[in-house]
Amino acid sequence: MNTIEVEVGGQAISLETGRLAKQANGSVLVRSGDTVVLATAVMRDEVREGQDFFPLTVDVEERHYAAGKIPGGFIKRESRPSEKAILAARQIDRPLRPLFPKGFMNEVHIVVTTLSVDFEQSYDVLATIGASAALTISDIPFGGPVGSVHVGRIDGQLVVNPTLEELQDESDMDLVVTGTADAIVMVEAGAKQVSESVVVDALRLAHEEIKKQVAVQLALRDQVGKPKHEVPAWVVDEGVLEEVRTEFGAALDAATQAPGKMERMAATAEVKRAAVEQLVAVDADAERSAQVRRALAKIEKDIIRDRIAVKKIRPDGRATDEVRPISCEVGLIPRTHGSALFTRGETQAMSLLTLGGTGEFQRIDGLGIEDKKRYIHHYNFPPYSVGETGFMRGPKRRDIGHGALAERALLPVLPSELDFPYTIRIVSEILESNGSSSMASVCGSSLSLMDAGVQISAPVAGTAMGLIKEGDDYVVLTDIAGVEDHLGDMDFKVAGTADGITALQMDIKITGVTFEILTEALEQARKARLHILDKMASAIAEPRSELSQWAPRIFTIQINPDQIGLVIGKGGETIRGMTEEFSADIDIQDDGTIFICAPDQEAAEGVIERIQSMTKEIEVGDVFAGRVVKTTDFGAFVELKKGTDGLLHISRLAPKGQRVKSVEDVVKRGDTVTVEVVEIDKTRNRIGLRLLKPPEAE
Repeated sequence: MNTIEVEVGGQAISLETGRLAKQANGSVLVRSGDTVVLATAVMRDEVREGQDFFPLTVDVEERHYAAGKIPGGFIKRESRPSEKAILAARQIDRPLRPLFPKGFMNEVHIVVTTLSVDFEQSYDVLATIGASAALTISDIPFGGPVGSVHVGRIDGQLVVNPTLEELQDESDMDLVVTGTADAIVMVEAGAKQVSESVVVDALRLAHEEIKKQVAVQLALRDQVGKPKHEVPAWVVDEGVLEEVRTEFGAALDAATQAPGKMERMAATAEVKRAAVEQLVAVDADAERSAQVRRALAKIEKDIIRDRIAVKKIRPDGRATDEVRPISCEVGLIPRTHGSALFTRGETQAMSLLTLGGTGEFQRIDGLGIEDKKRYIHHYNFPPYSVGETGFMRGPKRRDIGHGALAERALLPVLPSELDFPYTIRIVSEILESNGSSSMASVCGSSLSLMDAGVQISAPVAGTAMGLIKEGDDYVVLTDIAGVEDHLGDMDFKVAGTADGITALQMDIKITGVTFEILTEALEQARKARLHILDKMASAIAEPRSELSQWAPRIFTIQINPDQIGLVIGKGGETIRGMTEEFSADIDIQDDGTIFICAPDQEAAEGVIERIQSMTKEIEVGDVFAGRVVKTTDFGAFVELKKGTDGLLHISRLAPKGQRVKSVEDVVKRGDTVTVEVVEIDKTRNRIGLRLLKPPEAE
């Protein structure tokens, strides 16, 4: 067993190997405080027949025992991964994938299992460190290691790996940064409108801590590392390359200049088909076919990258800092509480908003300290959006990741729960896609919030920045299209308001980017964001003054917590009756706050009146229409409200000066009578009543 330790952000992180999961190619136990994760990496020995891509799978297995919990549901066993686990897996996959050597086709499976969580530190960065360390000490070819940290900002000060509670309650930024010893390779962030300079400072601080993590992994490799598996050189035969370039280079060059995505794809596909047909004999071996296809892919990539980097000509003819044409529409779908259509070039997102009561908050049964969500953002990317067929069997990891990004981008501008006690759900339907669909969903969703009358503090817009880097030369691209993402070196999504950044996500395909590039990209993104916000304002400049007519109405009242039982009733009978009668959702908090979500104001007022009458403190002079629940020789007991009776004494059954021989001459059990409260004896807990209207008079 070998253990090594490093201090990051004032917290010790230990890496242990050689004791657990020894049949994996690499396994590392990572611990910080009482949070412990086990990371394993396994490689398939042989490449599957016909394999032409690198099959990397990353799974994060959240175990409820890690938090001392038993899973909810009937089966009491973990099933599908939670959204947090999926996002953590993506957070590991995205920085690691570009670091495997080109041409490596062996299947690799990384599994990170949570063994213990202490609710102090987030397990996600430990999972990334563990996965990197498992690969580093294994025989699996890998260009790492990488390190990963959270950076928060508390009272204006940057803090590395703050606690979960600090991130949630005190920090105005949560920046997750992953990098190698030389550069940043992945960024994920949510923020409350922070400036670009703050982000750059945070990245610099993060990288210094990441270098420590990388060094300790290399030290562990020196102790126990295995010789790396040899990877056949992935090269395109120079003879084949020259043959393809001579015969079809010009045609491919012309095809890649088609202005529209579908037109360009059709033109390039036709050239590739003709090239394979001409250059690959019917009886040629698979290697010859693979070489021709690789040559075509390389020539296409070289043509487009050279045109952008050297000639400064983008595939659609835009300048490097130019945003595609934008159109915005709001209120286009009836009955939804808010709707918007955002189109940027050939990317189109429709965002549809629904408001619900507090009872519709999403409950979280996971390993974090969050237990509910009032804002839910779902992103759907159907195959037709890119002109393809495919299976639609629930959200994919990409859908969940993009939805979470949009959610982070918009959360800082939402009104507080106290001011706006609604559940907010937005669904972004991607109708067309040619790059930056996640940022289109942010723009469309911001518009739908304003269309619904949700009083957001500021509209949010976003765009994706790209990069073409050749040696020391580079060009940063604003609002990248699909081909620029596919053949480029960076996908850097930046969302925010006119005042600052609310969300970031950066993935790169090279070994890293400099702070100079990051600074330039952030400034270019800021200018693009302001341009997009101006376009959005032409459709709707601020939230509507009133909620949609189709949205439910929520009212809040406060009662004494001791009276909660009265409102609920025996076995929930009372609250269930009101829910059915008024078609309302009634959510009672422990402090006596009651949220009433009703289809209209009239129904809400009916519920409020009922609850107030139930919980009102009875005073002398109050008049009630009550039911006689019991008669005696000396009087009748009248139910004034649920659980509260008053005594209608025989002497107060008749007008003053008149006598009643028998109580039942006037009232009987089950009669409804109108009575007035004439006395309250709190010491004896008695209420005296006087008859105003006998049952016969009603």
